[in-house]
Amino acid sequence: MTALAYAVPPRRIGPIRTIRHSLTLTWRGLMRIKHSPGQIWDLVVTPIIMVTVFVFLFGGAIGGGNRHAYLQFMLPGVMVQSVVFASLGTGTALHTDITNGIFDRFRSLPIARSAPLIGAIFGDLFRYVVSVVVVLLFGIAIGFRIHTNPFATLAAIVLIMVFATALCWVTAYLGLVAKSAQSLSGMGFLVMFPLTFGSNVFVPTDTLPGWIQAWVKLNPVTALTDSARALLTGGPLLGPLMYASAWTVAILVLFFPLAVRAYRNKT
Repeated sequence: MTALAYAVPPRRIGPIRTIRHSLTLTWRGLMRIKHSPGQIWDLVVTPIIMVTVFVFLFGGAIGGGNRHAYLQFMLPGVMVQSVVFASLGTGTALHTDITNGIFDRFRSLPIARSAPLIGAIFGDLFRYVVSVVVVLLFGIAIGFRIHTNPFATLAAIVLIMVFATALCWVTAYLGLVAKSAQSLSGMGFLVMFPLTFGSNVFVPTDTLPGWIQAWVKLNPVTALTDSARALLTGGPLLGPLMYASAWTVAILVLFFPLAVRAYRNKT
């Protein structure tokens, strides 16, 4: 008999091993942050600058002269905005790794094929947690006050991170289909700019023109920001929370399979 008759097909990697492989590659991502602390620096400094500029330069005008009230209104939104913009890093890192051939090396290893993709996204979530916590602590340092309780505060952070996880699959897909880093930046801008600045992060919805209000009310960032405000400072929670949750599920259902398919085509 020929050697082919004795060939043994590769054993299918089960979900438990896939999770273990993904966590191992998540640790790789965290070690990369350790050796490139600038990745955290950008995520921390940019939101702090945003808070400082809007509170101390524009807060008096936007907040009707009451900077403290405007800080209470704006800070939860900046926490959301920080992870929305930071999620672009996931797509950029994936695009760079694939361009450099790192994922081709992963294919030669006896690991789950999806583990590098899942590990890359889970590793980036650590950076987003750091960004959100730093923004919250900076806001407290300059006068922001939480009017709920520690459990509600933790729930606000978890809610933002769950949405960030869903959004990571959007930017992962963009990073996988982009032809170049420049085109990825352009696509990211077209997606993230309307999401963040076309919301109620910086101004109340009812102060905007009617045609803009229609988009702001539809925008998932608006619902997520309202949910974070309710969990941190009080207010109606159920409606915004249900709407933000529905958007999170919809984004995952749509972009998770798209990203996985694009990843398989690339690797």
